[in-house]
Amino acid sequence: MRLKEIQRTAHQAWSPAVHHPIHLALGTSAQQLDASFNTTAALEIFELDFADPSMDMELKGSINTTNRLHSLVWVNFGLGENGSVGRLVAGAENGTVTVYKPESIIGSDPDSAPDSAADAVVGQSDKHTGPVRALDFNPFQNNLLASGANDSEIYIWDLNNFNSPMTPGAKSQPAEDVSVISWNRQVQHILASASPSGKAVVWDLRKNEPIIKISDHSNRMHCSGMLWHPDVATQLVLASEDDRLPVIQMWDLRFATSPLKVLENHTRGILSISWSQADPELLLSSAKDNRILCWNPNTGEVIYELPTTNQWCFDVQWCPRNPALLSTASFDGRITVYSVMGGSLAPQQHGTVDKISSSFDSMDPFGTGQMLPPLQVPQPQAQWIRRPVGASFGFGGKLVTFESPKQQVHLSQVTTETEFLQRSRELQTALQTGAFNHYCQGKIQTAKTDAEQDIWKFLLVNFEDEARIKFLRLLGFNKDDLELKNCVNEAKNRSGDTDGLISQALLVGNFEGAVDLCLNDGRYAEAILLAISGGEELLKKTQQKYLSKQKNSLISSVVTQNWKDIVESCELDNWKEALAALLTYAHPEDFAHLCDTLGGRLESEQTEKRSLQACLCYICSGNIEKLVECWALHRDCSSPLGLEDLVEKVMMLRKSIERLRNSEVSVQSPVLAEKLTRYAGILAAEGSLSTAMAYLPENSEEVRRRLTLQISSLQALKRNMEYKAGQLKTMCIIAILIIFSFVSAPQEGWNDPPAVRGGPRKKKVPDYTPPAPITAPVMGFPEAPQPHDHHTQVPPGAPQEPNVQVCGTISAVSVSPQLLQQLPAERVEQKEIPSEHLVLKSTFDSLVQRGQLAAGDPQTKRKLDDAAKRLGFLYDKLRDQSLSPHILNGLHEISRCVAGQDYQRGLEVHTQIVSSSNFSEISGFMPVLKMLMTIATRLGV
Repeated sequence: MRLKEIQRTAHQAWSPAVHHPIHLALGTSAQQLDASFNTTAALEIFELDFADPSMDMELKGSINTTNRLHSLVWVNFGLGENGSVGRLVAGAENGTVTVYKPESIIGSDPDSAPDSAADAVVGQSDKHTGPVRALDFNPFQNNLLASGANDSEIYIWDLNNFNSPMTPGAKSQPAEDVSVISWNRQVQHILASASPSGKAVVWDLRKNEPIIKISDHSNRMHCSGMLWHPDVATQLVLASEDDRLPVIQMWDLRFATSPLKVLENHTRGILSISWSQADPELLLSSAKDNRILCWNPNTGEVIYELPTTNQWCFDVQWCPRNPALLSTASFDGRITVYSVMGGSLAPQQHGTVDKISSSFDSMDPFGTGQMLPPLQVPQPQAQWIRRPVGASFGFGGKLVTFESPKQQVHLSQVTTETEFLQRSRELQTALQTGAFNHYCQGKIQTAKTDAEQDIWKFLLVNFEDEARIKFLRLLGFNKDDLELKNCVNEAKNRSGDTDGLISQALLVGNFEGAVDLCLNDGRYAEAILLAISGGEELLKKTQQKYLSKQKNSLISSVVTQNWKDIVESCELDNWKEALAALLTYAHPEDFAHLCDTLGGRLESEQTEKRSLQACLCYICSGNIEKLVECWALHRDCSSPLGLEDLVEKVMMLRKSIERLRNSEVSVQSPVLAEKLTRYAGILAAEGSLSTAMAYLPENSEEVRRRLTLQISSLQALKRNMEYKAGQLKTMCIIAILIIFSFVSAPQEGWNDPPAVRGGPRKKKVPDYTPPAPITAPVMGFPEAPQPHDHHTQVPPGAPQEPNVQVCGTISAVSVSPQLLQQLPAERVEQKEIPSEHLVLKSTFDSLVQRGQLAAGDPQTKRKLDDAAKRLGFLYDKLRDQSLSPHILNGLHEISRCVAGQDYQRGLEVHTQIVSSSNFSEISGFMPVLKMLMTIATRLGV
């Protein structure tokens, strides 16, 4: 779309790519007059503000110049030093080359500051004898500038010392005008120049001489433009201004007898070309047919065409900073900036259209509301839009990355949770080896808090004998100590003589009355003793009366075995005593429920401290579900390490319960299922696929399917790599043999037929010796040899070395021909197909043979030959016995159908196998079987 426009007839130069914001410099064009015959000249700098929806460019400064220009370039020399924005170099019609400081022009007004032009000039030379039509700066050394003018004049300027230019060598003869000059984009000491006659000369500045000349044999190639390929050092394009040959020729210096490619679409002579440095597939051209075309030089096709006026465009340029922008200069006095990203002119013209529409109702007699058609987005997509690099995570922690320039794709395993993986491996090792005690002891030693240590001590006890007694000790109670203390307390509580009433009751045999008197007097020991003498019924009544008067519910529970009251009514600060009592007295069938009740009361207070105490109760009861829910309520289980903490405890408790029950424990907790699914997901993301499978709950079918597919794919890849490794060894030996066959072969006439070899030898071709580099440096050019291009061709007469490529990583070896002769031939032992599956091979091979005999067209025969080879994948899997029973049964069913020529049924079975099997397991041979049955149906064999 058209973004900006200004009325000027001028040569243009974009600010360097590193400069921001983007500026455009304009110098009044030579040999052009406006309607007023104005002969003044100016150098102006505009800023492009794309946030402004108008078509205007803001003028940042201008100065008057003495002469009008034929060429203008903006060099990044000195950029950033003392506020410098580079240098502007102008080639004038009188042969002057002038260097300006853009920062001195910005902010200048020639009307208010007449001397601003002198302040902006930092260098000037009139060494050229004619108009300077060609300017270009070195992309590697920005202080070097090349200029071209009449009489084959070419000068190399050093902006650090502008007074003494150098020449690339002797002038070309006969003398011609230099219309264009261009530095090579890959090799800094290579420069090219071209003249209107169509001749192009390539100069080597290290040697100060031309190294090659290019010319079109038609003598109609009037060169108006020349550019080096942005990426390929030996390629350039030439544009012809002659209406008889309006073409762009692409040349390769290695094959300079004729153009490599010719771009033909313009109908009249080409005036200007510009090659995008960001995308070598975009080449602009403007011509006298009033067209501006964008080409893909690689294919020779026109990608799109810019809408233009009925005037010639004499200059087109890509913007160095923004690859989507380009500017054009036309003879109708317009400088226009376009974007190749498409769109419309609605934002720019909306205000104008509204004003005209409101004045003329719905009419628009002047057509100002008409939008220019948007430019097409280049196809294929422009390279600067393409991602130069990219990365994407896949299932199982796989990371795929790519780099566009290298055209390489890398697959790697990403591990971010190293501590999590280490702890997971330790847990898995303990689960597989059964070293539960050792694992718990290690956790006790590394516990960071007392609460964490207590939990692991309780978990450890679960794996030991007499667990309930040891739980008591962990709670701080010892059974032997308790019995001793009870005896002491009983000794302290025996009172003195009985009174007369008790004596009287006993004398009359009223044991119940005597017991009541003792109880009322607080003589509980005497009451119990008398109740024992009075019989079992009296003893029970006495116990109940005694316990009803006592506040110690523990004693009551011990006597009555009613532990439910204890766990439901005890003070929670005495939870240890309550748990100890359950461990000592509770019946096994009631113990787990009572521990869970006590844990529930502790958990109901919803504090972290009580929750950890509740966890100990759940560990004693073996309640995995409640342990998970309680732990997850107050502990962070969202992070990998937090989840690892929970899973470690759960798995240890689960194993201890399985040890006691001697059977597997099935956990139905939805919370635990969700946690284990997330845990398995993290393991899978870190690449531990097999371990992740071990933790997946039964209801995680989708994740299990993906893991199974991934594991199967990796196993298949591993088998394939092992197979390839065996092939690679053989390939290495073959490659070395090939190399030595080339080395040891005679260099004279070894390609001759046997009859000739015995006769006179052909003249030996002399060894190729590259020319010695020129030692005289020119203006700082390095003496390093010219970089090798991947398109470099070996010069004629040089010996050709064999190019042997072996896929894979091979260590360097040194082998003599004699040793190679002693190497034994490698024996590749192939397994036999199991006898029960030999029928598959014989049936399918027979089908291929019948098809080959009946096939009449070459295409079908080629398909059958290819099928015979690809059946080897199936036979290899039969030899390795790597196919599942489901697939084998299906293959035997297909074999029976083939033997009976019931191909329709065979295709139905084929569909069933494919729909219910892993693709990676069957992709090597199932398509072949389908193709064979389809061909057999068509041939009727």
